[in-house]
Amino acid sequence: MELGVKKPLRCESAGGGEVINGWSRWLIAGALAIGLGAAMVVWVAPAAALAQPTRRVGLLHATESMRQARAAHTATTLPAGDVLIFGGFTGSESLVAPAELFDSRAGKFTPIAQPRDPRHSHVATRLADGRVLITGGMSADKEYFATAELFDPATKTFRAAGRMTMARAGHEAVLLDDGRVLLAGGVGTGWTFLATAEIFDPRTGGFSATGSMREPRESHVAIKLRDGRVLIAGGHRGRRPAAIISRTSEIFDPATGRFVVAAPMVVRRHKHDGIALQDGRVFIAGGADERDNEGVYPSAEVFDPVRNRFQAAPDMRLGRYKYRGTIFLLSSRRLLVAGGAPQAEEYDPITGESEVVGGGARMAGQFSAAALLPGERVLITGGYGSGTGPRSSAWIYEPNAQGRPAGR
Repeated sequence: MELGVKKPLRCESAGGGEVINGWSRWLIAGALAIGLGAAMVVWVAPAAALAQPTRRVGLLHATESMRQARAAHTATTLPAGDVLIFGGFTGSESLVAPAELFDSRAGKFTPIAQPRDPRHSHVATRLADGRVLITGGMSADKEYFATAELFDPATKTFRAAGRMTMARAGHEAVLLDDGRVLLAGGVGTGWTFLATAEIFDPRTGGFSATGSMREPRESHVAIKLRDGRVLIAGGHRGRRPAAIISRTSEIFDPATGRFVVAAPMVVRRHKHDGIALQDGRVFIAGGADERDNEGVYPSAEVFDPVRNRFQAAPDMRLGRYKYRGTIFLLSSRRLLVAGGAPQAEEYDPITGESEVVGGGARMAGQFSAAALLPGERVLITGGYGSGTGPRSSAWIYEPNAQGRPAGR
């Protein structure tokens, strides 16, 4: 069996070793001290990783609050560095928050023209030309939307963008290399869990069906790989307490419009997050099992598209779930994990070391939204959790802003 260790471990005795995905794999045969009576594989950090120089983690501080409390909203960085804050529910799911804009230079939230259909549990995707596509979601009356809108940052206005092939919320959307957008899964009318997928083409302004996923899923991740294909992993189908949490993954090929089965994850999970790493692998972390808030994971794993294999990675410092699009790859090659918990942390995907970000700020965590600002700062907004409902609070992460040394 394979054993993922939380911290880098040096193995002094082994019959041989090889380096795979940045981690050294040593095979220790026989019963060993723990009496397993079988061969065991232990993952250890390479020597270079064990001697990393001391880095300083960034700081998180509160900034001006949004004009409206919200959760299950989106935050999208615009070409000029401002951030579009769209939708989300406020107080209860029967009230939907209006759109607003965060001015990254002034550090203030300002009102803007309102969309045609206020919504929550939607997806916002920035297109190649800088416009933002808003798809699906739910209304204050719990109606599932098949409508889409486009936000133009030049005019700061919304316009209709046609209808999707079907209504969906809680889906995933990914900008493809050719400028089109893949939408996959989610929940539709009558709380139907969807395996269907569709494509938005900005050249025609229309949506068209493409191949379906191998299984229905919501609360999954969709991450574009280096070669332009899209990894779909995890999620669930069915409502609690009968929800089925998925361990499966599949890959969408834009050239064929088809999904093919990929390797299973190490852990079945939903309501997790992920990001593509600089070396082409994919980092996936957090989420929960069928117990939801009582089964939250700190665990992480990495997908290698070359070997078509998931591999356990060291745990994060905190368990995290109900987060999406809130992991950021920093220029230091470390990851900022900004959502899903009251505190952010920096995670090193090479060494597996992590450290809670300094500053003392406590966020809501769940169903918050985050966006990259100029200077590698990150804006984190709203969400609920820690005994509170949707919040209007906002926070800014400052990289290496006199935080304490990592690992101390």
